[in-house]
Amino acid sequence: MATLPSVSYSITARLEVDAGSSAVGSLTNAVEHVGGMITALDVAEAGHERIRIDVTCAARDTEHAQSIVDALGAVEGVAVHKVSDRTFLMHLGGKIEMASKVPLRNRDELSMAYTPGVARVSSAIAANKEDARRLTVKRNSVAVVTDGSAVLGLGNIGPEAAMPVMEGKAALFKRFSDIDAWPIALDTQDVDEIVRTVQLIAPGFGGVNLEDISAPRCFEVEARLRELLDIPVFHDDQHGTAIVVLAALRNALRVTNKKLADVRIAMSGAGAAGTAILKLLMHAGAENIIVSDLHGAIHQGRDDLDDNLSWIADNTNPTGYTGDLKGSVAGADVFIGVSAPNVLSGEDIAEMAQDSIIFALANPDPEVDPDIANLHAAVVATGRSDHPNQINNVLVFPGVFRGLLDAQSHQVDSDMMVAAAVALSDVVTQDELGPNYIIPSVFHSELSTHVATAVREAALRSSGD
Repeated sequence: MATLPSVSYSITARLEVDAGSSAVGSLTNAVEHVGGMITALDVAEAGHERIRIDVTCAARDTEHAQSIVDALGAVEGVAVHKVSDRTFLMHLGGKIEMASKVPLRNRDELSMAYTPGVARVSSAIAANKEDARRLTVKRNSVAVVTDGSAVLGLGNIGPEAAMPVMEGKAALFKRFSDIDAWPIALDTQDVDEIVRTVQLIAPGFGGVNLEDISAPRCFEVEARLRELLDIPVFHDDQHGTAIVVLAALRNALRVTNKKLADVRIAMSGAGAAGTAILKLLMHAGAENIIVSDLHGAIHQGRDDLDDNLSWIADNTNPTGYTGDLKGSVAGADVFIGVSAPNVLSGEDIAEMAQDSIIFALANPDPEVDPDIANLHAAVVATGRSDHPNQINNVLVFPGVFRGLLDAQSHQVDSDMMVAAAVALSDVVTQDELGPNYIIPSVFHSELSTHVATAVREAALRSSGD
């Protein structure tokens, strides 16, 4: 799949140009000739003899960015002075900061915020620990915890390299739900140490967002923390993905006039995300699902099943299908992939049921080329931002945690996640709904509030309040 120029590889080149030359007019042609795209051109300094110009360009990757710089420098009358990578500039010094919510302008305010006045508040919390949710940042804080073992598509790159991603997650929490989130990158990949560390820091947080922890360890980490802690523990790679998939599928089924309980679903991928999607779809009413992994369909007769795969074999594949992924896709109404690129072809999609639905979510290269899938399927979704119907966790995790914190919930369960999915899908009105719009934009003004309200109400019902 050809990659288009992207702001992710955006550069700004400071150029010096002869004032009387025609070089400025040649810049656009030079960049376009090597496949780049100029997105801004600003005069930084003008003189009678020389002009300094900042040219911002989108590139495909780092090598392509260098070829754009070379092309600019080759224009007669142009000298390249400095080149800045805009993505790296955004990350200088980190993307988040701590800020005080209260003024500290005089001695009185200092004595209330800190000693001696703060001792009264600490004493109140000592008498009733639940008051920490009311009188400290715990009321509005989430720990974003990683061990750096499964970072985006980069794999096991370690805690330091995971920090920019965790900072980005914290920034999204603040932007979309006004939650104060804190990146916690752990220098261990031992399950016992991760669990114990999170348990020890939990008193300062109202929730825990596990992030980029590899399977199968992530299952045990989450399960043990949910048993130990009195605050919600949510593994976004699993449950955030599952909620968005369920929401998008509800709307895709509305487009195709099918029902969740009636459709046959073929899935590719039985890792953390695949298993969570499977369990949430089943909780929501899906009945006929076949899950495949690298070795083909997961069924009870296989001799290579771990605990997770055994559960899948016991609870799916009602006909006992034992073939490969392509065979499970033939005749299916829905394909959901969270696995590897290019495992299906257009011919495979053509063998599916009428008005089929394709969710090819592997990144950056999906399980099937979405342009080819669109030739045969009624609805196609991917994890990519350059195609319609992007399945993106940021659609849901800010609203989910906003609702959990507002309800002062001690847990998150499947009913709350289904409530989030229903709320997310309902943001798309009947008038807006169509094959290329089954999921709202992350910048939709009512998105986070709508999801948060649904989760809060479900959490309060769960607690009996």
